[in-house]
Amino acid sequence: MIVVGAGIAGIACAREVAAAGLPVRVLERSRVVGGRLASRRLAGRPVDLGAAYFTVRDPGFAAVVQGWEDAGLVREWTSEPAVLGDGRRGCAPGPVRYAAPGGLRSLVADLATGLDVRLGHRVTRVGPGPVVDGEPADTVVLAMPDPQAAALLGTASPAPDWTPVIAVAAAWSRRRWSELPVAFVNDHPVLTLVADDGDRRGDGAPVLVAHTTAEVARAHDEDPDAAVPLVLDALAGLLGVSVEPEWTYAHRWRYASPAQDRDEPFHLGDDGIALAGDGWGKARVETAWRSGTLLGRALATRVGAG
Repeated sequence: MIVVGAGIAGIACAREVAAAGLPVRVLERSRVVGGRLASRRLAGRPVDLGAAYFTVRDPGFAAVVQGWEDAGLVREWTSEPAVLGDGRRGCAPGPVRYAAPGGLRSLVADLATGLDVRLGHRVTRVGPGPVVDGEPADTVVLAMPDPQAAALLGTASPAPDWTPVIAVAAAWSRRRWSELPVAFVNDHPVLTLVADDGDRRGDGAPVLVAHTTAEVARAHDEDPDAAVPLVLDALAGLLGVSVEPEWTYAHRWRYASPAQDRDEPFHLGDDGIALAGDGWGKARVETAWRSGTLLGRALATRVGAG
């Protein structure tokens, strides 16, 4: 079995298949696992540039998170995100948001322990058979956004409407804003979310990570760095951070999240090609884990029944 994509969905799927005693190989084009749970080392520390946090509802995922907590890989971060908009600051209490001191990517790396993961392996074509770049496989799992899966399959995307984001990280010499774990930004032309990465990481570093609107991301798709001045102006207006940062970094996510939810947790057809990820359900980290886990169990059951 071949899993293409080493984000949390692909790794969770491969874990279930391997736990059933079946051979499975994960192919990942990047040099690291993680997918959109991306953490990049900037100025000597990891900065989360993909998902801002995760929540827990599923009992199975809760057990995994408890293991991460026991190992010191995650921590409860906040249950009261701020809400910014109309010149005011409010609060939106809700479920606990979890963060990872070593960056969210470290959690995917933990799940990948013991798996056969081939990094820096770019897949260009998945075809009937199924085959992966001409190599036959009994089953191929595409754990990635629908448009990327469609490009590998040479078909139209079943859900082409995905929301892009540019994540901008910026660091100052000291903290120049009031307490702000994470904030949702309402009805703003530039930003949708701002996270205090030092608070998130627990090291107090004066680093903010801001997520742009889809409109800004589309306008600066070819040059994400060009969105940085807009983001800094927005932070000045929202948080009063008017001093130029010591450094900035911009990362484009063309397929940050699906625009529509699905009821099915994964796709498993009779052609030996399966699909999983956070596009199968509501766009959450937990959704991606659940999608991959349930698909892995279904694949193990199918092989066992055969």
